[in-house]
Amino acid sequence: MRRVRYEQANGPLFLEEVPVPAAGPGELLVRAEAVGVTLPVVRKVTEALEAIPLGGEIAGEVVATGPGVTRFQAGDRVTGLCFGHGYADFALLKEAMASPVPGDASAVDAVALVRSGLVALGALEAAHPEPGESALVTAAASGVGHLAIQLARVRGATRAVGAVSDARKADFVRALGADEVVTYDDLGTPVDYVLDAVGGNLLGPALAAVAPGGRLVAYSSGGGTIQAYDLLVGARTVTGFQMAGIARERPELYERWRRELWELFGEGRLRPAVHGTFALEDAARAHEAIESRSNLGKVVLLP
Repeated sequence: MRRVRYEQANGPLFLEEVPVPAAGPGELLVRAEAVGVTLPVVRKVTEALEAIPLGGEIAGEVVATGPGVTRFQAGDRVTGLCFGHGYADFALLKEAMASPVPGDASAVDAVALVRSGLVALGALEAAHPEPGESALVTAAASGVGHLAIQLARVRGATRAVGAVSDARKADFVRALGADEVVTYDDLGTPVDYVLDAVGGNLLGPALAAVAPGGRLVAYSSGGGTIQAYDLLVGARTVTGFQMAGIARERPELYERWRRELWELFGEGRLRPAVHGTFALEDAARAHEAIESRSNLGKVVLLP
């Protein structure tokens, strides 16, 4: 089978031929039909001290199951987060990370919706939104952000603001239901809660965009620093959110969120957008779309 790999930090991505892996205990062997490209993986390629497996969301057909698998069998369509080599014709997926793909949904729908949607929904839940509140979502055109804008609406936000790196993304974000679109230079008037996927130098301005008594949820891998005094002024709160902890420690909540995402998708209330699809041999171009922050929605590889 074909697999994308690289040999050193910031090194070129290339295709190699390797044997199809065997499903181990608790694993599914999936013929990958679509692979979602994520910002954390792109960052690791450029920043990690040594080469890592290129993982991410995958969706496709189960072709074999390992010992101990009880929920799935060959022929089932599944999606989930692959921690090993996911940029490949076949990938191994832990049963605990897998969920079924409804019959009327495509593999591309699945990788654009589920993992990114789980992060968006989890970050939103961490903000404890109330109907009638206002929301600001940074990276609003990203794979996660474009779903977070829509989910904020579902949760009753009466004013939804999308923050983007480039004003040329404004029409895309407004079409998702945003009332306003702002750039990172000016985050506009304060809101009840902010969902920040950028971090770094934007973390301070994101906190400043929180109204007195409001909340900031930080779920970026980009780091950043804020001052305690800035929390005291206006009695603002900051919550860190990470999806991995929910998946490990609260599987029932993880599953409930997955069901909710598919229900909203089926009702037409949540519309995942795909920036573009790329062949495996064009994985470097897919990464470039993420690195340049030019993507509008999810970036997807098609093995």
